[in-house]
Amino acid sequence: MTKKPFVGQSKLANGLLDLIHTDVCGPLNTQARGGFSYFITFTDDHSRYGYVYLMRYKSEAFVRFKEFRLEVENQTGRKIKTLRSDRGGEYLHGEFIDYLKKNGIVSQWTPPGTPQLNGVAERRNRTLLDMILSMMSFTELPLSFWGYALETAARLLNIAPSKTVAQTPYQIWHGKPAFLQVLESVGSARVPQPPERYGFLGVTGQLDNDPKTYGEAMSDIDSGKWLEAMKSEMDSMISNQVWTLVDRPKGVKPVGCKWVYKRKIGADGEVTTFKARLVAKGYTQRLGSILRKLFRP
Repeated sequence: MTKKPFVGQSKLANGLLDLIHTDVCGPLNTQARGGFSYFITFTDDHSRYGYVYLMRYKSEAFVRFKEFRLEVENQTGRKIKTLRSDRGGEYLHGEFIDYLKKNGIVSQWTPPGTPQLNGVAERRNRTLLDMILSMMSFTELPLSFWGYALETAARLLNIAPSKTVAQTPYQIWHGKPAFLQVLESVGSARVPQPPERYGFLGVTGQLDNDPKTYGEAMSDIDSGKWLEAMKSEMDSMISNQVWTLVDRPKGVKPVGCKWVYKRKIGADGEVTTFKARLVAKGYTQRLGSILRKLFRP
């Protein structure tokens, strides 16, 4: 059951790392690849930029915090001033408390039974869980892949606009807008294609440069190929006894014929076959004393 938040909105911290919200989530019903059942989040109050780490046990919270602190203080040149958490045993461990005191970091623990006071971290973990479930529902992957969905969800939250801060968390944290062209839908089968200067992936059509007449075929750069194709067509007709030779009746004009040429293109865009078909000019036929019926084969 989710408790109602307290009325009102607290003021954001003045600068990066002035206040860090943290919370542990888990154990989840299905272990992620690598044997992870928990995750811990660290969210900067000023920017709402967040980090997430997978954990096998809750006791790893201290190790993950040291890893987080080393990275963010090195990247920003600033120091963590305050760490806000609930009263989970992972945060009340003596070694953890001593480490915070030694490094001048103030501990802020919420009173028992008031998760609302750690609302930033609680809300982030809840949102991440909802995003994980949504992403996994769009794939056919095993549930053990939820760890990858978690990392993706954390990145999306960092680059998404928020009503809490004027700019995206990423822009406040890094000082520049996020590069959004790398985003893909979960479950997308699209194959990434690196950009190529003055190149393109495909065309919408193909120019028809096949010969229209025998004369064009003989003047074409591939005239030799067309001759071979015509010979192959004639050999096929003779072997299949397509016609029967008869004497032309007096006063009868035979139906003409013409060659139709076509290049067959393969998947790689290269010509695979030169085709030539000999067809009758059926459109010249007229009903009369000789032709009694018109039909299509």
